[in-house]
Amino acid sequence: MLDVEKIRADFPILARKMNGKPLAYLDNAATTQKPLAVLEAMDGYYSQHNANIHRGAYSLSQEATDAYEDARKNVAVFIGARADEIIFTKNATESLNVVAAMTCENSPKSSGILLTQMEHHSNIVPWQLQAKLRGQHIAYVKIRSNGTLCSEDVEKELASQPSIFSFTHVSNVLGTVNDAKALCGKARKAGALSCVDAAQSVPHMKVDVKEMGCDFLAFSAHKMLGPTGVGVLYMKRELQQKFEPVFGGGDMIKSVSFKGAEWNEPPHKFEAGTQNVAGAVGLSAAVDYLQKIGMKNIEEHERALAKYCVDALSSVKGIRVHGPKKERAGLVSFNIGKIHAHDVGEFANADGIAIRAGHHCAMPLMKVLGEAATCRASFYVYNKEEEIDRLATAMKKAQNVLS
Repeated sequence: MLDVEKIRADFPILARKMNGKPLAYLDNAATTQKPLAVLEAMDGYYSQHNANIHRGAYSLSQEATDAYEDARKNVAVFIGARADEIIFTKNATESLNVVAAMTCENSPKSSGILLTQMEHHSNIVPWQLQAKLRGQHIAYVKIRSNGTLCSEDVEKELASQPSIFSFTHVSNVLGTVNDAKALCGKARKAGALSCVDAAQSVPHMKVDVKEMGCDFLAFSAHKMLGPTGVGVLYMKRELQQKFEPVFGGGDMIKSVSFKGAEWNEPPHKFEAGTQNVAGAVGLSAAVDYLQKIGMKNIEEHERALAKYCVDALSSVKGIRVHGPKKERAGLVSFNIGKIHAHDVGEFANADGIAIRAGHHCAMPLMKVLGEAATCRASFYVYNKEEEIDRLATAMKKAQNVLS
């Protein structure tokens, strides 16, 4: 079991009060709070080592370069990749946009794109933009009423031989944990590339890209105790020479003439301009923090909190919890009768409880669920059962007053 009180002492923001009540931060699927180790690492970089990387012939620049490349190595080990397969971006959304642009440009007009009905907008809109631009078509794997993917539909859609299958590892609305290894294997067998949106999985469970067998994988630092403004794109080494870079500029070139340019070696080929060096340093510190706790311990803690939350909310009259009843990741989306999620969220806020209320950047999924919006409580290493008890009490109050 995690020593949650010891962990909470590392997060200054958790000592705050909201509306006169202790802050219960239950919106970790949106972004996470930052421990002192991350804040100090970034401050240390800016105060002692700040310089532009890969360019300067002086010691300070080399220190900054080493910090940046050490962060790349650390992230690579964290997900079982090679260092040269790690490309830094500004977030998972940018990573997915890059994959969509590269793969669609390299695919014939007649080729298809396969997604699922449970995707975040970040794994829908980039593909829609590229499909519209290039005359390609998109299909969506349906979900069952219990919030899991329809396996028969996966087989059916892959039989049409799409060029790529891009899917979420963990749904940010349903808490569904998809079998990414099996889905990547099915894609490979069908001749399709596989891209995994791991924004809700890498921060919360052990992920090994080689074991998973994916071609691309995307996640964000800010959802795993790191800073905003830095994300990761894993791209399998053997694919890196196949694709052209999406962004052009400094550092991603070997040479430039008035007639054209020659690209740098990957991963630098895909990193144009001055990167978020301090963000990479902060992400690396977050990786160290999570590794010290242990990803298995984190996953077990969050799943236990999700189960506790479902049980606690079951006493609220008219509650509807969305997603799988078992094997749920550490988040719970719900509605209470006909009360709008935004009104419910205000009751939680009045008691110092931060939950999400809205469509969670998953409007197509909301339509499938038949909801305009849902409330969502999502958990991390610093959350505890007491905060869920407070949430359940606030939800009962909302039901009594608003129904």
